[in-house]
Amino acid sequence: MRLLSLFALLPGVIALPSQSLDFSATGLVPRADPSLVGYLGVFFLGDKPSVYFYLSNGNNPNSMVVVNKGAPVINPTKGTVGVRDPSIIPGSGSEAGKKWYIIGTDLDIAKTTWDAAQRKGSRGIFVWESTDLVTWNNERLVNVEDATAGMVWAPSAIWDEAKGEYFVHWASKFYPTSDPNHTGSPSAIRMRYAYTKDFKTFSAPQDYINRSPTNIIDLEFLPLGNNAYARFMKDETAKTVFTEISTNGLFGTWTRPGGANTVIASGVEGPAVYWDNQVAGKAHLLLDFYGSDGYRPYESTDVKGGKWSASDRSAWPQNLRHGSVLPVTQAQINALRKKWPA
Repeated sequence: MRLLSLFALLPGVIALPSQSLDFSATGLVPRADPSLVGYLGVFFLGDKPSVYFYLSNGNNPNSMVVVNKGAPVINPTKGTVGVRDPSIIPGSGSEAGKKWYIIGTDLDIAKTTWDAAQRKGSRGIFVWESTDLVTWNNERLVNVEDATAGMVWAPSAIWDEAKGEYFVHWASKFYPTSDPNHTGSPSAIRMRYAYTKDFKTFSAPQDYINRSPTNIIDLEFLPLGNNAYARFMKDETAKTVFTEISTNGLFGTWTRPGGANTVIASGVEGPAVYWDNQVAGKAHLLLDFYGSDGYRPYESTDVKGGKWSASDRSAWPQNLRHGSVLPVTQAQINALRKKWPA
């Protein structure tokens, strides 16, 4: 498939077939893709821990309307029977164009407390599958951490082209084996990762980002091409979101544009990042103002420089919470609209 497709997709998985990329003479600038004519947003809403779908008005990334008459598209039935932080992940490798996944956090905060959710929370990742973006099935809750973990939060994934598997990541904190009831002091929250081919079986998890005593959550990636990446994360200690750049891979050297104290915004979480369908080199970033009106859109034409500015949000819906966005084709929009008319 000729995809900017999976290059321009979302804060989740993005395949990077080198032959489909087009860079300007001055840097790594993903080309726009005329086959992508809109955006599918996948979110949860405030205290409603289900998966809601939104479609953009035309190809405007800053204007979205709820589908299914405002009702959830997915209601979880396992675990806590609540899902947060849904990430829609396009199939890659042999699954490219044939399958999509939605993964998310197993948590209904109305049934617990934030302290309990971090001490004795779910250690599983919710997974649903689709072959058409319309019908979602094969719900499962897959444990990825052992009993020393207090929780598994905000899972997402990116396709590792070199390995030919999905690089899945999430945030966890840990308790010593001498504290099986998790009553004492835990580790700092750190980003963990594992590999999978099918979101059923995962490799043994390992640390990806450990900046103890700083707590790090809500990691997302944006491929820049030529083995370069931008990544976005929340400093849970300072309550800020910042970005880092690597020009030598997922496990390369990461630097923070603007210096160690530079942030995109404060009082935010859940970064969701994706390329523009029409303007080469332009990217969009959603930041969740969790103490206010939820997601607000930002944009950049200098991702490597870390320069982000607030977008026009006059047509942006309020109270969307931590999720993700998938650029879509007209055929995919037609299928979604047939299932859920406007």
